[in-house]
Amino acid sequence: MQSVRRLFVELNDKEVQNPVVLITDSSHDGMDEALVHYAVETGALLLDGFGDGLCLGYHYGNPAIATEHGRMNNIAFGILQATRTRISKTEYISCPSCGRTLFDLQETTAKIRAVTNHLKGVKIAIMGCIVNGPGEMADADFGYVGSGPGKITLYKGKEIIRRNVNSDVAVEELVSLLKEYNAWVEQ
Repeated sequence: MQSVRRLFVELNDKEVQNPVVLITDSSHDGMDEALVHYAVETGALLLDGFGDGLCLGYHYGNPAIATEHGRMNNIAFGILQATRTRISKTEYISCPSCGRTLFDLQETTAKIRAVTNHLKGVKIAIMGCIVNGPGEMADADFGYVGSGPGKITLYKGKEIIRRNVNSDVAVEELVSLLKEYNAWVEQ
């Protein structure tokens, strides 16, 4: 990676403006190991502003990776999304859950994802409690934060928009909020 970074510095010094696609191959036996390799090799460079795209390859002798073209594509888009190089899907920010979480975080996240996963470029935070949630979701576009037993507070950015929403209708209220602020697109 250091050699590639140095190449980018030299290109910049020579005022070369051509787009550069980062090509990374993996010969790891499993997809999990390959994922880490791809993310480390390309992610750091993209975060530093080096590179305009990426191409992920695999060693042809590796049957575990060679048969997963769709997953490779998802990994590439995931790296581009995480580095803010290309936004192509909804982003979710969630807390790890703790004793203060008053709802099933995984179940609620799944419900929210099911109705919002088509909203390209929207960041939605799903936080378990009002104590740490607002700070942890600071860069989200919209927030869904537990505020008491059976109650949710909905945010637009850092601003509270609806308080004490009954958790039974909170996902629908979040969709309503997305529509109200023109962040909703019909599927």
